Amino acid sequence: MFTGSYPLKRALALLALVSFMSPAFAGDDAVARQTVEVTIQDYRFSPAEVRIKAGDTVKWINREKRTSHSVLFPAENGLESERLFPDEHWQRTFTKPGTYSYRCGPHEEMKGLIVVE
Repeated sequence: MFTGSYPLKRALALLALVSFMSPAFAGDDAVARQTVEVTIQDYRFSPAEVRIKAGDTVKWINREKRTSHSVLFPAENGLESERLFPDEHWQRTFTKPGTYSYRCGPHEEMKGLIVVE
């Protein structure tokens, strides 16, 4: 594959590896994705509004002591998480820009908003 001395072969192989792994040579897959946590406590989503980028994930964690909750997206044909009991979590990755309103399934007064840029 390579011609020349062993150190030159090794240097070229290392350069190829670094180039392959470098974000400058990679596509969108190299963009760091993040997970944002939303706490469910005192019958509230906190923070109530989250701004993220497409491809990021939101993770809801129930921090109540005795109450179960869910995460319901009424505008998306009623997409809803399973019931989250204390210390359980559910997460969703948002791939498309837009505004996503949600609420708790059993507690309609609990509302939140995800803005995907």
